[in-house]
Amino acid sequence: MQGLQTYEDENLLVGYKTSDDCGVYRLSDEIALVESVDFITPIVDDPFVYGEIAAANALSDIFAMGAVPKTALNLLMWDQQHLSKTTLQEILKGGASKLKESKTTLLGGHSIADLEQKYGLSVSGIVHPQKIWRNCTAKIGDALILTKPLGSGIVATALKKGLLDFSLEIEAVKSMRQLNLVASEIAKEFEIHACTDVTGFGLVGHLLEMCGQEKSIEIVLEKVPLFEGVKDWIVEGVIPNGSRENYQFLSSSINSRADFDSMIALFDAQTSGGLLLAVPKDQAKALLDRLKRGGYERSEMIGEFCPIQEKKVMILE
Repeated sequence: MQGLQTYEDENLLVGYKTSDDCGVYRLSDEIALVESVDFITPIVDDPFVYGEIAAANALSDIFAMGAVPKTALNLLMWDQQHLSKTTLQEILKGGASKLKESKTTLLGGHSIADLEQKYGLSVSGIVHPQKIWRNCTAKIGDALILTKPLGSGIVATALKKGLLDFSLEIEAVKSMRQLNLVASEIAKEFEIHACTDVTGFGLVGHLLEMCGQEKSIEIVLEKVPLFEGVKDWIVEGVIPNGSRENYQFLSSSINSRADFDSMIALFDAQTSGGLLLAVPKDQAKALLDRLKRGGYERSEMIGEFCPIQEKKVMILE
């Protein structure tokens, strides 16, 4: 995007230059339009569940801004060589189920033929212009809460390699299908200073965005929740290329004595990951308790923002 000559006006509140989860445009003193788009290739073989996960993933950016989704458009790239119309309909039904759950109106969409299946959504929401959650506005001393475990990329790789039989009871599958809707609603009861969701850049990539140029963060490694089986798959070398690339690109920005196997989950590329919430430390326990009661049982307080250090992310064992 660097070097693009784009039009901006005074109503643009959040643009692409700050790497936030959504763009935000003020419509009035009370309402701002929040927009995002995301689509993914199949992460599981079940078409309905794939549709659910793709929709939950696309909706997550809206929740990460503290906004409420209102409308959506389907984005469908159909692999006609391998997928039937019946399978395609199941994908769309899965997506529609998550739109219904989040009370988001489907307006239509666009489809093209493609050599690789892809599905997702363009989502529009609303938020009060004074109540936007940014990804880089945490304060020194804030506690950081993660609402879902890490390792969905590793689990998905195990599924694709046939090393794990697909089941709706797999913890990572259940989590990827779970909307961040309720977590966002719960968090609005507290003083949220910053928020983002964990997606393709892995935990470390999104922590670097949250730190910006003025802060560092200390992460307690043993506090970071991982999905069931992730540690075992790492030992067996079941690590997706995207996660390895995240490690190669971002590891120079961290300070840690931990070995590769102990840290790689922090770089694992996530799909429909959890929210990262920066909250005053004296509110962290109450927020964590509410999240656990609200269906995010694996939520954890994993670190704390601190004054800028030599490295942005410090991993404490």
